Amino acid sequence: MGEFAIGQGVSRFEDPRLIRGGGRYVDDIKLPGLAHGVVLRSRHAHAKIESIDIKAAKSAPGVLAVLTANDVKAAGYDDLPVPAGLKRRDGSPMYKPRYPILAVDRVRWVGDYVAFVVAESLTQAQDAAELIRVNYEELPAVVSTAEAPTPGAPRVWEDCADNICFVELIGDKDAVEAAFSHAARVVRHRFVINRVTAATMEPRGAVGDYSAPDGRYTIYTSIQRPHPTRTELAKVLKVPESKIRIITGDTGGSFGMKSPIFNETPLVLLASKLTGRPVKWISTRTEAFLSDAQARDNVTEAELALDKDGHFLALRVKTFAAIGAYLQHSMPAFMLNAGTLAGVYRTPAVHVDITAVFSNTNPMRPYRGNGRPEAAYVIERMVDLAAAEMSIDQAELRRRNYVPPSAMPFKTGLTFTYDSGEFQKNMDLAIELADRKGFEARKAEARKRGKLLGFGISNTIERAGAPSTEGAEVRFDRSGSLLLFSGSNSQGQGHETVFKQLVCDRLGIDPIDARYIQGDTDQVFYGEGTGGSRSATLAGSAFHLATEKVIAKARVIAANMLNVEESDLNFDEGVFSTNKTNRTLSVKEIATAALDLANLPKDMEPGLFATAVYNAPVNNYPNGCHICELEIDRETGKADITRYSVVDDFGTVLNPMLLHGQIHGGIAQGAGQALMEDIHFDGAGQLVTASFMDYTMPRARDLSDMEVESNPVPTKTNPLGVKGAGEAGCVGALPAVTNALIDALSEFGIKHIDMPATPERIWRAMQPK
Repeated sequence: MGEFAIGQGVSRFEDPRLIRGGGRYVDDIKLPGLAHGVVLRSRHAHAKIESIDIKAAKSAPGVLAVLTANDVKAAGYDDLPVPAGLKRRDGSPMYKPRYPILAVDRVRWVGDYVAFVVAESLTQAQDAAELIRVNYEELPAVVSTAEAPTPGAPRVWEDCADNICFVELIGDKDAVEAAFSHAARVVRHRFVINRVTAATMEPRGAVGDYSAPDGRYTIYTSIQRPHPTRTELAKVLKVPESKIRIITGDTGGSFGMKSPIFNETPLVLLASKLTGRPVKWISTRTEAFLSDAQARDNVTEAELALDKDGHFLALRVKTFAAIGAYLQHSMPAFMLNAGTLAGVYRTPAVHVDITAVFSNTNPMRPYRGNGRPEAAYVIERMVDLAAAEMSIDQAELRRRNYVPPSAMPFKTGLTFTYDSGEFQKNMDLAIELADRKGFEARKAEARKRGKLLGFGISNTIERAGAPSTEGAEVRFDRSGSLLLFSGSNSQGQGHETVFKQLVCDRLGIDPIDARYIQGDTDQVFYGEGTGGSRSATLAGSAFHLATEKVIAKARVIAANMLNVEESDLNFDEGVFSTNKTNRTLSVKEIATAALDLANLPKDMEPGLFATAVYNAPVNNYPNGCHICELEIDRETGKADITRYSVVDDFGTVLNPMLLHGQIHGGIAQGAGQALMEDIHFDGAGQLVTASFMDYTMPRARDLSDMEVESNPVPTKTNPLGVKGAGEAGCVGALPAVTNALIDALSEFGIKHIDMPATPERIWRAMQPK
């Protein structure tokens, strides 16, 4: 298909519709009789609920219902799902708390769910919510991840004395201890990886519509996993899945945050059932800060053992990871990415000790990278710290320890087995792209302007396309137009574009004649959804398999219509031809002809369509080298990124334009956390960064131009040879930006500054002690 072929930088088909205001987000849903809901949230981080008086609210103008935990109980709904199966340090089962839809007897963070008010209008619901009188007995709260498991800390859950949910031990502890015992050098450091939030462009929202005649629930909401969410929601509502339809339209960002069932989903459905009206809830921006699941928030102690020549012998890591007040579904999945700690290095032995702790704060969950950026940050910072201690150039120390291509497949010291990659080549190409040779001249020029210039390297790797399945359907209609149904849900990645490219290129169909459908559990036959950089690998491979099935059937029909053997047919750019006749048949022509039984072999079903479910049995491992150049103002401590270079390996590149967009966005999020983003609670558990006035988000002016080039080493673990790309920008940026920052400050003897490295923190670090 030429300009639309795989590997071409095709502009997004979604964009003209979205730019012209044709998007359909949750708040765009307007159903007949629509009512509006408002959540009354806790103002305390920890308190007993002595009583709730809703009389005044129920009699307020326009109010249709006021729901409390008693109404949820009367409806027979279950709690929200909570994962299980993990252990505590002594081998006993993990502490598994309830996750109620509305608080029953206690609230456990500022923003916890107390009541739900439904009214004719949003302002009426807001006014009525203020009339609810809740009598609280305030209790001590703990908000610090480091302090939560210490003796005497307030208990988030009364019967969990140490606030520890579970402990996970990964790696060979004995081998690590042995390696440390004969190490020539041991480098140690404590890292505080701060808490951030997704801050999606479109806040969360839900519209619930209950149909009394057939007892069916329809929910319009922006989520990543419609089909798995339907399964989980059916358990909460205690109804068959067939009684639930989930519709997800356009989604303005998610990054993992919108993946689970939030409390508002069953609340709008219950409210719709009780009022007989569809009910909408849309989060405000401040409410999003108070109620969205948050991310990161780790305290890590790391130790790297080296021999006298700088070869890595072992890595030992101990991490306290925040859970928040409740344990969200899939939250423990971050541990599956602990293998990123091994990096791209030959370190023989690695051991990780992870303790997950409760605190009186927002629940935590996977956020872009889901443990990968944190792990990459730890290992790449440790490499730079070791290089500084041993007076070895940071690039040279990495060269001494890289896994070479000849060692593939390579079993790392921590869970992962890499199938392919050219790690040193990535760095060498990136160093050339970043013009390291000219760095000293640029540094001298910056010094004349009162600036400190730093050069930071991060050569990271991650797992993607985790062992799982995904579905896709390719269907031609009677006119020969093409319908594509995807189980993988886009939140801005450009799925419509790349999947149209993949299918239309192979079938010789103009993408204009193809329609892409996602996010409706009544239309899409199967799906596992988006997350973990899995869409290109799983959904792309599912479309590939479905397309091959269509071609195989079309070949049989073409042979029958042309009266030749299948082996006589050639297929190229969507057209079947043969040297035994001058006739040709396009796939589109065959699709129309396939509905006429006269054109089909005996016993063949009419129509040209196919479904496929692709199973990825193993991970793939995207990798790459990020180099950040950053300057710091001596007078103010302000840090500015001046140059950013990336060489990545995502295997087969399906659409370089979309790929670069993913990398750019990820870099912005990583750099944002490194330099400015920070969720902060005061000692009483009050969130003091609950708006964009206090939570600093990166803007375009905070970033430099980004040069991105590829060093693709296609993987053999999937039919397309692709490696996941969605999270890699964030994984590489977090350590690259910080390494550049510390390199710039090296003349002050500064070895580390915890995130976010705000101008104030940097300025204070530069002051004489």
